[in-house]
Amino acid sequence: MAGRTFSIAFGIAAVAFATAARAESINAGERPATAERPFAVEAVAAFDTPWAIAFLPDGRMLVTEKPGAIFLVTREGGKTPVENVPDVVAAGQNGLLDIAPAPDFAESRTVYLTYVEPGSGGGSLALARAKLAESDGAAALEDLAVIWRQQPGGGRGQPGGIIAFDPDGTHLFLTSGDRMRPQTAQDSDDTRGKVLRLNLDGSTPADNPQATAGGARAQTWTMGHRNPYGLAFAPDGKLWLHEMGPRGGDELNLIEPGKNYGWPVVSNGDNYSGTPIPRHATRPEFAAPPLYWNPVIAPAGMVVYDGAMFPAWRGSALIGGLGAMALIRVAFDGSGGADEADRWEMDDRIRDVAVGPDGAIWLIEDNSPGRLLRLTPGD
Repeated sequence: MAGRTFSIAFGIAAVAFATAARAESINAGERPATAERPFAVEAVAAFDTPWAIAFLPDGRMLVTEKPGAIFLVTREGGKTPVENVPDVVAAGQNGLLDIAPAPDFAESRTVYLTYVEPGSGGGSLALARAKLAESDGAAALEDLAVIWRQQPGGGRGQPGGIIAFDPDGTHLFLTSGDRMRPQTAQDSDDTRGKVLRLNLDGSTPADNPQATAGGARAQTWTMGHRNPYGLAFAPDGKLWLHEMGPRGGDELNLIEPGKNYGWPVVSNGDNYSGTPIPRHATRPEFAAPPLYWNPVIAPAGMVVYDGAMFPAWRGSALIGGLGAMALIRVAFDGSGGADEADRWEMDDRIRDVAVGPDGAIWLIEDNSPGRLLRLTPGD
């Protein structure tokens, strides 16, 4: 198939990494959560199935609700609805997804958002940008334009839709799930099951691995992903992604350009039907995860902590657990390895994680109502 061409093109480079990562691969799935938390939890506000938190430079937040609403939220919980939100397909895993202020938001007021937009075949993942306008206590999106669309369209759940900017703020990375069509992740001419790298206007960077190929190939940074719901840069510039596996096999992967991460050819889990999937060790041309979870945690949301309130956690990833109903801390070794360091019970499904300007950690629950929680150091 088309995706095999991409794999071969980058296969030689991937073999050494995949072999090293496989030797260091750690299964943290059986690790228990602890009820003893090193932080105090304060409920600040509640939402209808919230999906993402994004901090603005002034300390306020944008919070999305999966059914199709955005709120501008103060640290005290005051909520202002944002008008002119686009129509979304709100069903199952689909709906209004991520939101992120542009790197130059303080000057441009530009925000980026992802959602499943209406259309044939179950709707398609879209990336849009708009201006956040405020006047007389009201807020609205202005000049909204879709700058990227899933091609071809259609699918069911598993949209991905996570936005991350590189450290110098010149490129946007976007996760695109396989939309419950696994083979698309190995099709180089399909944007599903990929991490895309775009210019801030949605165009294709000239230095992407296959920039001259055109179409989906030109925008693809990595391929072979199932349902990526976490994407973040670490202080050393490494890009990390987590994705939900099938029955078992959630993964945390180090993302490097041109590599193929194997879904659905290999996995550390099996199909929901019970049929086995070959493990990463059987196919060295695919990059294997340094860390995985079997049984699963159903990871969602991820931020690399860089705040002042929890100095011992600087450089660690904080990941929400939907299935685990927990907050998970992952530590990196600086050489491409990772391990779960802590897992704390949170008594509900955690959808997203963010860090405020003062270093407090903020969570949202995947529920209706789903609470916005502020975590600060405990006594």
